[in-house]
Amino acid sequence: MTQAITPGDAVALTRLLVRHDSRNPSLVPGAPGESAVARALADVLRDWGFAAQLVETLPDRPNVIARIGPPDGGTLMLNGHIDTVGVEGMLHPPFDAEERDGRMYGRGSADMKGGVAAMCAAAARAAGAGALRCQVIVTAVTDEEFESEGTRAVIASGIRADAAIVTEPTRLTIAPAHRGFAWIELTLRGRAAHGSRYDIGVDAIRHAALVLAELDVLEREVLTTRTHRLLGHPSLHASTIEGGIGWSTYPDRCVVRIERRTLPGESADGALVEVRDACERVRARGIPLEADAVLLFSQGPSDVAEDAPVVRALARAMEDSGEEVAIAGLSAWTDAALLNDAGIPAICYGPGDISLAHSATEWVPTAEIERAAAVLDRLVRAWPAER
Repeated sequence: MTQAITPGDAVALTRLLVRHDSRNPSLVPGAPGESAVARALADVLRDWGFAAQLVETLPDRPNVIARIGPPDGGTLMLNGHIDTVGVEGMLHPPFDAEERDGRMYGRGSADMKGGVAAMCAAAARAAGAGALRCQVIVTAVTDEEFESEGTRAVIASGIRADAAIVTEPTRLTIAPAHRGFAWIELTLRGRAAHGSRYDIGVDAIRHAALVLAELDVLEREVLTTRTHRLLGHPSLHASTIEGGIGWSTYPDRCVVRIERRTLPGESADGALVEVRDACERVRARGIPLEADAVLLFSQGPSDVAEDAPVVRALARAMEDSGEEVAIAGLSAWTDAALLNDAGIPAICYGPGDISLAHSATEWVPTAEIERAAAVLDRLVRAWPAER
């Protein structure tokens, strides 16, 4: 049985969520997943007056879907993930939710249990005051840190809203856009031979280096010329490289994994073409390159206009709360992209610093949790926004 938490207490709810180990088992073999934290959150939300249910997305890994407010006055979705990454190398206890110097420490405190707690508390406060004119749909989801099966399941179930706030850590900045990414695997084939037999050996690693040099030119001379108003330019990097048998053997195989960060308007298929074109430029120099490039996984970028109703409404809520309004791009990928693709205008806004996500020292300012909850409280009371 979850210990009772005063309705709308965002810091206490953050503490409860952080103390539940919800490491994603797709990233950390044997990790417990989201079941325990989902059940604890659902219990709290029911105590706070929400109609909350657990909907399994993967075995024993449920989303929390909770609703509050009148169903006939428009809808606003508040979305956040409850899974976390691993804890190896952390410099403090990962699940104690220790508080000191105005900070709460723990894995998931910034990414993003502080944001989940703030959004739930905001809806509870507005509902408790009888001030909701819309229905707020809380979607606390699984698996965002891996393949986003949680938000994909929300969309597949048919849940829709007029707009969504994803409470990822933005340091209380409105973030209407972020990049996407494409994971591309490049496999190069050589010919194994004794290291003295340059006449028959073909070095797959050297061929990989030639392709990477072409991709370096692509980034420096082409990608830097493509810019977005909030996100700067796209990028690519070689994430891993594997190859070789031994000191005195020509390597017959080399595998390079490349991550390409994409801007709105770019596609994963386009990024794959860029890698294949780089291979063709090497071949055009008379080099017998044997290479295959395949797209292993991708997530699209996200982009909402700065004058969209949800952005304007959040900005007004910030102003009314005495917060300085700032709009910026977010560096990391989020589930906002999936919601936007489903026709739900989704932007990011939440407490904490994304640079602390996945880090050895992760914390969230407790004051930011409260400030985020206050802003979101004003937002949900004012929704639906003026069009």
